[in-house]
Amino acid sequence: MSGIVDVAVVGAGHNGLIAAAYLAAAGRSVCVIERDTVLGGAVSTVERFPGYAVDRGSSAHLMIRHTPILAELDLHRYGLRYAECDPWAFAPAENDDDEPIVFHHDLAATCASIERVCGKADADAYASFVADWQPRARATMAAFGSEPTPTRFAAAFAGSGWRTRSARRSLVGRRIGAFSSMSQEMLNSGDALLDRWFGSERLKSALSWFGAQSGPPTDLPGTAPMVGFAALMHDIPPGRAIGGSGALTTALVARLTADGAQIATGAPVAALRRTGSGWEVVGADGHSRRCRHVIAACHISTTLDLLAAGGYPTADLDRWRRAIVVGNGIGMAVRLGTTGLPRYRNLPADLPAHGVHSGLGLLTADRAHLRRAHAASLVGELPQRPVVLPMGFSALDPTIAPDDRHLVNVWAQWHPYRLSGGRSWATSAQRAADAVVAEIDRFAPGFSSSIEHCHIQTPADLEEELGLRAGNIMHVEMTIDQMFGWRPHPDFAGRTVPGAPGLVLAGASTHPGGGVTGTSGRLAARRILRSPKRSMS
Repeated sequence: MSGIVDVAVVGAGHNGLIAAAYLAAAGRSVCVIERDTVLGGAVSTVERFPGYAVDRGSSAHLMIRHTPILAELDLHRYGLRYAECDPWAFAPAENDDDEPIVFHHDLAATCASIERVCGKADADAYASFVADWQPRARATMAAFGSEPTPTRFAAAFAGSGWRTRSARRSLVGRRIGAFSSMSQEMLNSGDALLDRWFGSERLKSALSWFGAQSGPPTDLPGTAPMVGFAALMHDIPPGRAIGGSGALTTALVARLTADGAQIATGAPVAALRRTGSGWEVVGADGHSRRCRHVIAACHISTTLDLLAAGGYPTADLDRWRRAIVVGNGIGMAVRLGTTGLPRYRNLPADLPAHGVHSGLGLLTADRAHLRRAHAASLVGELPQRPVVLPMGFSALDPTIAPDDRHLVNVWAQWHPYRLSGGRSWATSAQRAADAVVAEIDRFAPGFSSSIEHCHIQTPADLEEELGLRAGNIMHVEMTIDQMFGWRPHPDFAGRTVPGAPGLVLAGASTHPGGGVTGTSGRLAARRILRSPKRSMS
């Protein structure tokens, strides 16, 4: 390969690797440049404890299996395997008199569980809720797969009926009222949506906690679709990559290697500089790489810093920094090596061999629990009772833990990056982790006695290790004002930065946002593949 490559990809998170994979498969010369020695960013797996394959970030892959990416890149051929997470979620009982709510891929089985716990009215309502929200969630996923435009934004809000020309015309007049009603419901808070559909607080709190996985609590406007995405889990449930979340990264790297891409690790970038009609990627070691295009697949704040170091006008950069809301963190992770999985109360006898441990543990019984935790974070306090989500995927994939041992990944919200009173996470981490474990004990008594290893990832740790500014795993807030064409700023519509031709944005900072989707990387690659090849002057 010559000294000039077609595309330099800065950042080897899953979006950067996916963008690179599409470009390399299309015959473009590609170099991926990563500051870390571990590829994959938040989609990576390492040995934290002897014999354990521990995820550094994501654990369940909820969204990427709803995209064409895995098939288009033929990642199965490069070793990627998924186990179905079925059940995909469960809400355990908090006392001996109750049963858990179990969310199966099969809708009828889910409704049967809801009926046993919450009554027939809520079971019937859930079936209607899924029927109502499946087409909307599918349309939103379809809109996520393309660059945001007003028409596609409307399509997501109107449901699948907006897709044809005749359907668009039919919205005029007779169906305009229905469209307005759907739009209002999509812009509503998740809590208002849940109150409209269900009576049981246990069911509402479980779905609210599922909907809050993007960060914003479901009492905020525009969070109804986050709750509505539960309907998609009855299309395709979450997947657990065999070998750990990083198995997706491993397959992508194998694909890139086969297609001749270059990958540089332990190579932090110091500046992005325009040079003639192309770009110069300047390393912290002074080494420069020349390229025709750059895909900035790192945090948007990092991208702005690199442009500043390369001489981009500071006035615009400062204006964008002020407008982009990174926030004050979302939560923290606790990784546990144990002698056993949590033993939840009164589990039904008809579960598969892995029990409920294939699913997301929605450990909450009322939404007041969620609201108190979020309220504490707003003032820089640790939640007295964090809201936790344990995942025991060693029940599905025994390769990630030694024989007779288990790995439990726990995500918890809400934990602020900036603590009040000048406190540091260095002195607060253990207290916060103890509270997380205590919450699991509340629903699975005695679990804490099984813990042999514990690795804590505070918001400060997430920033330092994974480059997640302020510990926000979604890069920037996933509020409605920072989604679609507003993510991360309206000036960056189409993934471009004004005055920086040839620079394309990717990653969780951009549409469609955080989580393991890969769509941002796919869209960035398509942007370059549609543009004429640049000559370097």
